[in-house]
Amino acid sequence: MLTKFETKSNRVKGLSFHSKRPWILASLHSGVIQLWDYRMGTLIDRFDEHDGPVRGVHFHKSQPLFVSGGDDYKIKVWNYKTHRCLFTLLGHLDYIRTVQFHHEYPWIVSASDDQTIRIWNWQSRTCVSVLTGHNHYVMCASFHPKEDLVVSASLDQTVRVWDIGSLRKKTVSPTDDISRLSQMNTDLFGGVDAVVKYVLEGHDRGVNWASFHPNLPLIVSGADDRQIKLWRMNDTKAWEVDTLRGHMNNVSCVMFLAKQDIIVSNSEDKSIRVWDVTKRTGVQTFRREHDRFWILAAHPEMNLLAAGHDSGMIVFKLERERPAFSVSGDSLYYVKDRFLRSYEFSSQKDSQVIPIRRPGSSSLNQGPKTLSYSPTENAVLICSDAEGGSYELYIVSKDVIGRSDSVQDARKGPGASVVFIARNRFAVLDKTNNQVLVKNLKNEIVKKSPLPIAADAIFYAGTGNVLCRVEDRVAIFDLQQRIVLGELQAPSVKYVVWSIDMEAVALLSKHAIVIASKKLVHRCTLHETIRVKSGAWDDNGVFIYTTLNHIKYCLPNGDSGIIRTLDVPIYITKVSEDGVYCLDRDGKNRAITIDATEYIFKLSLMRKRYDQVMSMIKNSQLCGQAVIAYLQQKGYPEVALHFVKDERTRFNLALESGNIQIAVAAAKEIDQKDYWYRLGIEALRQGNASIVEYAYQRT
Repeated sequence: MLTKFETKSNRVKGLSFHSKRPWILASLHSGVIQLWDYRMGTLIDRFDEHDGPVRGVHFHKSQPLFVSGGDDYKIKVWNYKTHRCLFTLLGHLDYIRTVQFHHEYPWIVSASDDQTIRIWNWQSRTCVSVLTGHNHYVMCASFHPKEDLVVSASLDQTVRVWDIGSLRKKTVSPTDDISRLSQMNTDLFGGVDAVVKYVLEGHDRGVNWASFHPNLPLIVSGADDRQIKLWRMNDTKAWEVDTLRGHMNNVSCVMFLAKQDIIVSNSEDKSIRVWDVTKRTGVQTFRREHDRFWILAAHPEMNLLAAGHDSGMIVFKLERERPAFSVSGDSLYYVKDRFLRSYEFSSQKDSQVIPIRRPGSSSLNQGPKTLSYSPTENAVLICSDAEGGSYELYIVSKDVIGRSDSVQDARKGPGASVVFIARNRFAVLDKTNNQVLVKNLKNEIVKKSPLPIAADAIFYAGTGNVLCRVEDRVAIFDLQQRIVLGELQAPSVKYVVWSIDMEAVALLSKHAIVIASKKLVHRCTLHETIRVKSGAWDDNGVFIYTTLNHIKYCLPNGDSGIIRTLDVPIYITKVSEDGVYCLDRDGKNRAITIDATEYIFKLSLMRKRYDQVMSMIKNSQLCGQAVIAYLQQKGYPEVALHFVKDERTRFNLALESGNIQIAVAAAKEIDQKDYWYRLGIEALRQGNASIVEYAYQRT
């Protein structure tokens, strides 16, 4: 489980992700609704109008609205842009447990302790249907994502599925007269809007949650009997398929994650559990020390989850989404869908190399984590967290490439961190004995080198060297001579990127980038609030990197800036003349064009190549306050003058750079006393008497 964001607050009872923005709503037992940006980790807003706990919240899919339901028997619809509660829907006679918008129609479904489920039209602000039949508190109710169905769970130990087809027909007004007549009849003589389709009985205690599978006819439910039940339905009936046991206390929430074919549940036993739908077995369990879990929410687009507990909430991911890859010259080797693939940058050709073994255990996060490649021997090392950290060595013979039928046996071994350090040698970190085992391509140990620091990961650092990482520092160690070549303080480093000439290295951690020389002499450090994802060096010695939502650059002197924004996170593999190559989270190769003008301009300034600077200004696409401010701050006011149209800025820059001619021209245009006065002072400093006199005549 990869925790992305945590909050500390009162007990969280309701959660909802925004479909487009990196926002999540959390409704609290204290009556407050919080709106968080989980990417920046900041509280954007709070809504505080409910009296008592708020148990349900839900964002609308496309409108700037959300709905909330509380223990004050009220359903409130809010506009988060204007920060206002637009209206309140009254009708329930007891606590409201859940609220949800329909994905298409202007409906809200609510479940309440008054033993009813209500469907409301939020445009006409009326209750359009009351679903009665449960004979205890209704703990949750939700719409089917595609069909006209509602599922509800109640403490009367049943799960009910309701057909709301006729309600839809009534909402979408009939066109011809005959159907309109029959419509009036049903309205007069009490038509049935919603009927119970199935009653699912099987739990021995109250049911807390039930939810539909997004595309299969399945329902999953969780109850106070500590069980999770799987139900199947067809047109006429529904039946129990299986029971998942493992929770030690009331199951509070449960849902399908269709993409990964799993069920996620949480419980008052302070744990979140992941189950395999097909095998119907537990895959993983995450526990908290003191907090019972109450609610789960899944992001509609991305694979993010959130869970609410007694003292806050967590936003997390079940699996890493970064593909394992390694760049070698013009080629990129990467793993996708249990195949090793290669991609040629120059021809943009993508090909399948060999199939790789799938890990034996069914648990998550067993996929390849790192990949190391030796071009001369055509050998690939793939490292994963399976079996507590293990690697596989494949030697790709030329005639195999592209033939998917030949699965070759990999040479395997334990090791959490493995890299090639020479043509036919690779290093394996042995954490227990704090040493590096150097092995040959037959997987035989050639030598053992004890490490100077207690490393928890190793990276390549030039032939025969490894870069060892401890929590807050890194060191380069020569395995041959057994000496430390350099050491540097750096926050927990996740990725190491060497420049093309191996003269510089970028150390990437979650929120910082440290750039150093090959002997680990510190050059600069950048801090980012949003997580750093990847990076690569361009041919000019500029480091191009990505965060979750930007492509940025970092110059050798530590200046940095944004190149462009991103819709989805990407992982840079190579920087070329006019763009960057990258892998996205689906393992697809993409080329993105970028405008390098800004950082090339700053680089030329830094390297004092003024001819380049001036030519870039003459054919300039660069303009704006940012560049002018940058030039002023770096002490180049005379260069900044070439950019400026605004006379007042021109005047200030001209004075700063001592260019009297331009200052006089600008002062004439502005023609204000204090400008003439300042011009006179500068002219006096330069000893230009005629201009002093001219300026003082004007004041």
